[in-house]
Amino acid sequence: MEDGDVYDCIDVYKQPAFNHPLLKDHKTQMKPSSFPVWMDTQTFPSDSFSQVQPSIIKCPTGTIPILCSNGSSTIATHNIDGLKNDMQWERAGLRYVGDLFGARALINVWEPKVKKSQDSSSLWINIENGGGQHTDRMGAGLRVSPTLSGDAFVRFHVAWYDGYSKKSCVDFSCPGYVQVHHNVGPGSRIQPSSVYGGVQKVVDIQIFKEPTSGHWWVSVNKMPIGYWPGGLFKFIRYKGGFAFWGGQVEGPTAASNSPEMGSGHFALEGFGKAAFMEGIEIADNKGWFVTPDKSRVKHGSSDRSKYTADGFEVRKDLGMLFFYGGPGSKRA
Repeated sequence: MEDGDVYDCIDVYKQPAFNHPLLKDHKTQMKPSSFPVWMDTQTFPSDSFSQVQPSIIKCPTGTIPILCSNGSSTIATHNIDGLKNDMQWERAGLRYVGDLFGARALINVWEPKVKKSQDSSSLWINIENGGGQHTDRMGAGLRVSPTLSGDAFVRFHVAWYDGYSKKSCVDFSCPGYVQVHHNVGPGSRIQPSSVYGGVQKVVDIQIFKEPTSGHWWVSVNKMPIGYWPGGLFKFIRYKGGFAFWGGQVEGPTAASNSPEMGSGHFALEGFGKAAFMEGIEIADNKGWFVTPDKSRVKHGSSDRSKYTADGFEVRKDLGMLFFYGGPGSKRA
């Protein structure tokens, strides 16, 4: 790649997903048979707001791109296990409780500073179901993770947690996620980032359940790139029961020496300075993306001294939106 990234182009039918025992005879679906109906909203003025595309990876048709960590010849297969005893986390954002069949948002693109450690900082969407130790989770969004990619760039990633086998996975760290797009995939750089006090960049991330196959698809700017087969999960096979939009930091020192979240500035600084998500929607059982019921939505932070989530509102032109983020352990 021109930006220095190195990818392996793997035969779509020989990708890591098919090493999963439940996917030995899986029939790859190259595109969804149907899409949810998007409820588009207007955005901020075009002179201060624009959509950014992920880096285009030039793998040939019939193959899928897998990022090599830090330009090495070894495929990045790090496993980030959220249940390890030394794993800490903090969150700031919105949470919705209720049945859902997808989640979507325009995510404001920033590149939070993360020290060279095993910590990471994400601008993220999660869907979950189950409870306690028996929770399935899938998510997609933007993440700075030096351990995963070997650098401090913000990249598109997918992640999931199988509550039945109690295993956490990111991208291709373990089999399960099926990649189908040959030009855009997990690990793609998202650039340029937003400018503090200047032009703001966004990327449209969607996760939705395709009713015919039961697969959970991931789309970037309305372009479907891959999916989790519904049969992988026990508790989220049919629907989600909880969704989260916002910032998340994870790692051995994510709470004791927390990295930046979002722009590194608190939510109350507002547009152009704090990270935001807008056009927040869930997919209902009729295949429509709709604005969530406000009575089922709460916003907050695990530690307001480090990160905040504020400015929550629902507007006719922008839909549901809020601001979030903060400097972490580094005081402003």
